[in-house]
Amino acid sequence: MVRSILFSILLLSLWSASATAENATRAKGYTIHHNAFLTSDLSPEMASRYNIRRSPHRAMINISVIKEIPGTTGKPVRAIVKATSRNLRGQVRNIPLREVREEEAVYYLGEFLVENGEVDTFDIEVTPEGTRDTLRARFEQQFFTR
Repeated sequence: MVRSILFSILLLSLWSASATAENATRAKGYTIHHNAFLTSDLSPEMASRYNIRRSPHRAMINISVIKEIPGTTGKPVRAIVKATSRNLRGQVRNIPLREVREEEAVYYLGEFLVENGEVDTFDIEVTPEGTRDTLRARFEQQFFTR
């Protein structure tokens, strides 16, 4: 539990330092948390633990789905999650995602290549386990490689 909380804090702190868009989208009783950042911002230990390749030209997306429960912070749920990005040149890429589960936490990670100054618009589709509803989220992120 402590490890998943630390990972979540790290991801949120990295996101808040570099993001320009809102990091959550609410839809039909769920909150979709999403962020993207360079993998070189991860510590070597964190990257190794989650099998993430660190590079200033690689970015990652992190997505989690929380079922809203009144009076609580909600409950993480499994989902079918799809993510695509489109850059300003109109190039579209499907981002392969892998599910990571740690105790109560569930999140989806994907890695992709980026260029310096690249602006990507991410489209996310989420179908929470046990539902037929497809929820959507969109956010934009600019990447500055070193």
